[in-house]
Amino acid sequence: MYDILIILAKLLLAIILGAIIGYERESIGKPAGSRTYALIALGSALFTILSVDGFGKLPNGNPTSMMGQILIGIGFIGAGLIVYHKHHVEGLTTASALWSIAAIGIAVGLGWYVVAIIASLLVFLLLFIVRRVEFEKNKKKTLWSLFDKK
Repeated sequence: MYDILIILAKLLLAIILGAIIGYERESIGKPAGSRTYALIALGSALFTILSVDGFGKLPNGNPTSMMGQILIGIGFIGAGLIVYHKHHVEGLTTASALWSIAAIGIAVGLGWYVVAIIASLLVFLLLFIVRRVEFEKNKKKTLWSLFDKK
């Protein structure tokens, strides 16, 4: 019973951390939002738990191969999000954030809770703060372009 409660707590933490990062993306209208990020974090944590607690205890078990496959799978999903549109690339930040949240899910699955929480905070701050800086930079660029008539 104790193991089930620990696994449940891990899965819930992964969902919460994923949903927080996803909410930031959803709040600015990105296609991958809270549910997507929560599901990726949950899946990554669950695959990690299964590989470490299940396959890792087998004589020839190698739990690290599952973690590598998680990241490859997320890379495939991320590649589908990246598009070239009107002379610029779109979706790169969302794909990168999904890749990061998969790693956070793996950390939760391994029981590295503090690392997962700190990494989630860093991802959230990077997404939030850098978006603000980029917005201000673009606002200034647009303002100066009004006066720059060649």
